[in-house]
Amino acid sequence: MHRAAAIAVAAALAVPALSACDTLNTAMDCANTAVAITDGANDLQQAVSQAGNSPQDAQNALNQIETSLKKIGDQTDNADLSKAIGSMKTAVTNVRTSIDNGNTTPDITPVGNAAKEISKVCTPG
Repeated sequence: MHRAAAIAVAAALAVPALSACDTLNTAMDCANTAVAITDGANDLQQAVSQAGNSPQDAQNALNQIETSLKKIGDQTDNADLSKAIGSMKTAVTNVRTSIDNGNTTPDITPVGNAAKEISKVCTPG
């Protein structure tokens, strides 16, 4: 009888621990993806500043950001993070449209701002 009770208690204690691990893993995935998005935003900044040399670099940076956004968006149900992802998607779309319309120096400030917001939301604590 005591053994069954001990197993039940151990199982009950393990569930929050597993939940905490899932939360920690999600936070780590979020943080890693936020770093990738920030790196993509930095690559975009560099590509835009050198757009005359290789406009494809800006497109590649936008593609990298979109891939990271999809990854983090698929992993979260956090409302603040979803809002930040939405802002980043809008910013990326606007930059891409601007580049597609021939603007070699689009305003990428909203991309940087959205990257900061994602980093803020993804930073634990």
